[in-house]
Formats: sequence, C-alpha cells, structure tokens
Amino acid sequence: MTGAGSGAGLAALLLVDLQKAFCSEDGTAARNGRDIATCQEAALKCLDLVAAARKGNVPVIWTRMALHSDYSDGGLMIREIIPMVKARGGLREGTPDSDLIPEAAIEARDHVVTKQRYSAFVGTNIEVVLRSLEIGTLIVGGVTTSMCVESTVRDAAQRDYRTIVVREACADWARERHEPALAAMAFGFARIVSLEEAASAIREGKAP
Repeated sequence: MTGAGSGAGLAALLLVDLQKAFCSEDGTAARNGRDIATCQEAALKCLDLVAAARKGNVPVIWTRMALHSDYSDGGLMIREIIPMVKARGGLREGTPDSDLIPEAAIEARDHVVTKQRYSAFVGTNIEVVLRSLEIGTLIVGGVTTSMCVESTVRDAAQRDYRTIVVREACADWARERHEPALAAMAFGFARIVSLEEAASAIREGKAP
C-alpha cells in the first residue's frame, strides 16, 4: 500500500455516498427505520460545494457503495455487522439504492468511485484518480459521518493527503455519532471547516 499524497498538490472535492440508499425515502436506510432528514440536509450542502467547484474548476469525485447482487463481495460487513442490508436487498449494484441522488447532476469531467467497504480507499481506483489529477488536498463531505466519511478521511490522512472536512456537509442518523466522529477526525486526521469557508475558497479554485 503506497501513499501518493504529499499535501502539496491540487485540491479536489470528495463527496461520499450521496446515493439513494442513504438520502432517499425509499432507500435502505429509511426502510430500516433511520431518520434520513439530516442526511438529506447535508446532501443539499454538498451540492452547494459542487456549485462552488464548478466555478472554481475544482475536480469533483463522488463515491457510491454498491455490492454484487448475491452479496459475495460483502464479506464480514454483510454477514455479521450490517446483515439487515442483505435482508432488505439493499446496496445491490443495478438497483436504485446504488444510484447517486438525481440532484448530483454529474458531469463528464467528474469521477465516480464505486466501493464495497466504508472507506473509499479500500479496493478502489481512487488513488489512481488522485495521482492522475495531481491531487494533494481533499475537501470532504457526505454521509454518514461516523462510518463512510470518517473511514475515508482516516485512510486519506494516513496516505498523506491534506484532508479537510466540511462540517455542515456531513451528517449521521444520530447526533450522538455525528459529533464524536467530527471530534475524532479533528483530533488526528483532518481540519474541520464551515460550509461558508469551504465554498468561498473552492469558488476561487483553492482549498480552505
């Protein structure tokens, strides 16, 4: 495992799992009884960052979680940790769950990284993408804060990417997980900034 980040390269906006599974009323999260209102709010804040990135010509990278139709690539995560996903038929490739929210309005220049684990750095091509774009800084938003966002941020930081998390652009299903996750990331892995600070810098093509 080689780290490509130096913290000195260009910046990219990395948006984690803004997909129907977690942000739509008919997605797996809502069907499992989760209150997705905070995730929907964070998704809108992420779209504000996307608009800023378009103005500042900052690359946008989206991640999505999608598993094989028989869950053969789900491993321990599906067998023991979150078996309710399989029970509900969630997160399968080719189903609405795996689609990014329609408001994402992905452009041809964007990159979409498909993952099977919480972290965007496990078993994906994201490091190839980041090296190709000469990225040294990641500005991160998405859902959920304590799982896929935090897992991705930890892995990015330990690969020497300067990592910045936008507070209002992240959400969890429960505040008792959201705030500790932000605190943990701030303690050793990332700088936490406001939406206003992030959007203002991104519009200028810079990292906050």
